[in-house]
Amino acid sequence: MIDFLDRDIFRPYPELLVFITVAFGFFVGKLRYKAIALGSVTGCLIVGLFFGAQFKVAIDQTVKNLFFTMFLFALGYRVGPQFFRGLKKDGLPQVLNALLVCLSGLGITWAFAKMLGYGPGLGAGLLGGALTQSAVIGVAQDAISHLPDLSQSQLKEQSDLVPIAYAVTYPLGTILCALLLANILPRIYRVSMADEAAQLARELDAPNENPDLGEGYQEIVLRAYRLERPDLVGRTIEDFERQQDHLGHRIYLTRVRREGKILPHDQQLKLKHDDTLAVSALRGALVDFDARTHIGPEADDADLLHYDTESLHVVVSEKEQIGKTIADLREERFMIGVYIDEMYRSGAPYPYRLATKLSRGDTLVLKGPERLVPAAGREIGKPVPTSFATDMIWVGLGIFLGGCIGIPALTLGGVPISLSTSGGALIMGLVFGWIRGRYPTFGNVPPGAQWFMDTLGLCLFIAVVGLNAGPSFTSGLAEAGWGLLLFGAIATLVPLLVGFFFGHYVQHLRFPILMGVLAGGQTTTAAIGAVNEASKNQVPTLGYTVPYAFSNVLLTIWGAVIVLLNH
Repeated sequence: MIDFLDRDIFRPYPELLVFITVAFGFFVGKLRYKAIALGSVTGCLIVGLFFGAQFKVAIDQTVKNLFFTMFLFALGYRVGPQFFRGLKKDGLPQVLNALLVCLSGLGITWAFAKMLGYGPGLGAGLLGGALTQSAVIGVAQDAISHLPDLSQSQLKEQSDLVPIAYAVTYPLGTILCALLLANILPRIYRVSMADEAAQLARELDAPNENPDLGEGYQEIVLRAYRLERPDLVGRTIEDFERQQDHLGHRIYLTRVRREGKILPHDQQLKLKHDDTLAVSALRGALVDFDARTHIGPEADDADLLHYDTESLHVVVSEKEQIGKTIADLREERFMIGVYIDEMYRSGAPYPYRLATKLSRGDTLVLKGPERLVPAAGREIGKPVPTSFATDMIWVGLGIFLGGCIGIPALTLGGVPISLSTSGGALIMGLVFGWIRGRYPTFGNVPPGAQWFMDTLGLCLFIAVVGLNAGPSFTSGLAEAGWGLLLFGAIATLVPLLVGFFFGHYVQHLRFPILMGVLAGGQTTTAAIGAVNEASKNQVPTLGYTVPYAFSNVLLTIWGAVIVLLNH
């Protein structure tokens, strides 16, 4: 198909082949239909298999192992806080459902592999693709490399069959999971996802309405007014703000212009007639206050309204605040003029509601004037300075220690059983991520660095896997047969249905939450996107994060388990 190119062109420069594979892989992964896309991982695998078949360039295994170990540490680091939080009482129902999905997924793929006579390679690829867990590829290949009684050629053959079976089953698995959760099950049970999610959102916000919240959205307005009301003349800024707080209005004065000069902010400053006051408030609070009536006419003063604001990440740690709802926190005196912009739970963005209770380790992003935000942060917990620098001591030490605990092996039936260096990196990533979630003043790995190690690390690994397996793709697919597609589809649907019936009839989970739990249990990002789209809000995400973290770890481990079961 590309005969006009020299097939040996990349042989002296294999690193260039890896990067062009990743480039085309990300392009293919962006192709989508509505909320469903192949994703960058599958795109890199497909392009890698194609280029591998054409150019037949072997990539050093050390490169592959380096990227995969980095990816697994980053995966553990990212989901560690959610994983351990899920083991607590409030997360156990969701974890139990995810465990059932994972166990039934392992059981049915193992049964199909036995029935069809699949070896460890095809069995692991079937599990990874049907349950949409890409990390299975690397863990399974690592486990295959340690199998006794197989020659080097047999080990390579089985290892190459893992990505082939994965490539066949993953796209359909992703599509079926998204369709089942977002469309088919709601239609069968005659549930309107949009109506049910909207009702659930209202219940979560009840009984108080607050314009500061809703879909995690708030609107802060800044206005300037010329003081003409005589009843405010002579009163201090602090007195004014206390009065408004008593009346239920979160309104504060940020600056004052007097006789053409902007005065330094002072809470004890007494107001004078013809002062121009900079007023900041939530839009609803300012409308209720009716500033034109209570202060005077509005003025246009760009210099007065331009002042420094601060955005501060604060980790909830003060005992007085733990267990309070967002609504309760908003009523605290120190929160006057300070607004909650975002919330992160266990390291992941969390669609908070008014009724959301604060837990130790939650991160709130506070916004407001510089004079107010730090003080509010200290009342809530530990302010965490944001930084783009990665603590590479923390990362390097974590991967090294994880690799060390993964090396020792026990022997079971002649088969060496160990975590492996990659599995050890995953476990240590979980531990280091949990520690960071509890004590976020050290071990900083900013989102950009996490994305690099997690997404790009996995895609580079998958690209190398595809390039190395490409030459045997045609023969491997012929060995597997297209029946693999059918059995992969069944292996995708059965665990979801098992989890659905258990969640619906035994746990009595609300439909939007249950759909999120199932999407997380099968680690299908496209599915939660489709469910949120059908729900027209982010409520299903409340059921997604904990099962996603738990299943990411368990399904990754399944990659080694399925190899041992099929050996």
